Amino acid sequence: MDDRATPDRVRRLPSRLLAMTATHGDRLVSEALATESARKWHFVVLVALTEGGPASQSTLSTRTGIFRSDMVAVINDLADRGLVERAPDPDDRRRNVITATPRGRAHLRRLDEIIDAAQDELLAPLDEAERGQLTGLLIRLLDHHTRAAPNTAR
Repeated sequence: MDDRATPDRVRRLPSRLLAMTATHGDRLVSEALATESARKWHFVVLVALTEGGPASQSTLSTRTGIFRSDMVAVINDLADRGLVERAPDPDDRRRNVITATPRGRAHLRRLDEIIDAAQDELLAPLDEAERGQLTGLLIRLLDHHTRAAPNTAR
């Protein structure tokens, strides 16, 4: 879509700019991850397990923002590929603890490269300082709106 024909008053709306850029970024990341038969949620769960350690599906849902009802499918995908493993929680046998496998950590390193390349493509017109400034501003906006209206539907 060529946005240059859009009236300037509409083209300059921050909400529209954020939405359109997010859509473009989402497409870039999804297409890049697909080259490794991965999805965004695979990446997010592997990062959460690598940085936060083993966790229950419920805890992973909280850490990642993935709805509990969707988490099972994500974990199943990752487990089927040997990227995570489930084990009974020693404190509560009704619950499973999910852990990234060595293969999962290696896969995450490859996904990190892919994500970095997609971010570079998305932010290509910006220099390093502008990228840092944009990221900081987006974090500030998201933090403000997350605190103002937290999503408790998970």
